[in-house]
Amino acid sequence: MGDLLVLWDVDYTLVSADGLGTRLYEVVFREMFGRELTTVAPKAGRTDRAIITDTLALAGIPEPQAQVDRFLAVLASQVAAVDGSVNGWVRPLAGASAAIAALAEASTSHRQIHQSVLTGNMRPLAVLKLGLADLSDHLDLGAGAYGDAHEVRAELVPLARLAASRGTTPTPEASTSPLPRHASAAATMSSSASVNCALILKTPAAAERPGARRHPRARGIRPRTVQ
Repeated sequence: MGDLLVLWDVDYTLVSADGLGTRLYEVVFREMFGRELTTVAPKAGRTDRAIITDTLALAGIPEPQAQVDRFLAVLASQVAAVDGSVNGWVRPLAGASAAIAALAEASTSHRQIHQSVLTGNMRPLAVLKLGLADLSDHLDLGAGAYGDAHEVRAELVPLARLAASRGTTPTPEASTSPLPRHASAAATMSSSASVNCALILKTPAAAERPGARRHPRARGIRPRTVQ
């Protein structure tokens, strides 16, 4: 039985971020274009790169794809400037910390379990959310794949394989089926190669949370200009 690479989804699998990403989008848009962002493209199951492209198109920005890299750069700067007043926005979901810890404890010299993320969030935002939720322990965030790397989320899987292969010779096999229960889902992954890769994703019902509390202003998010 080979080693196991577990790739966690972030939003609504490990954390609830209470609209933090949307608030950051609003700040970035205001800084770049000098007006308010009124509509954000659908986000569930998509990458930041795709969401930003469609959001800019909805806002009437000419050639939106040409603005995406700049938007991502300013977004990364805003993430770095976030202060402690947003701590309460991000919270771990029930069982997330225990599931990560249980997998870490299950790792042995005969079969190591490595944990990272495969998420639509750009890497700085994913790192911020996991840190605020106190879930970074046992996660090798260098072995994951993030939503600033490609518009299509499915294309993150080979990127995660590549990242994992830097520390592991065999190429991981990946399962992309939604796995609704954290610990049991990882425990039931079958071994079909020297290293297996399990993707642990949110259930469809958790993708959108009706009635979630929204913050009217981006308090604690201070604009920072990127030249």
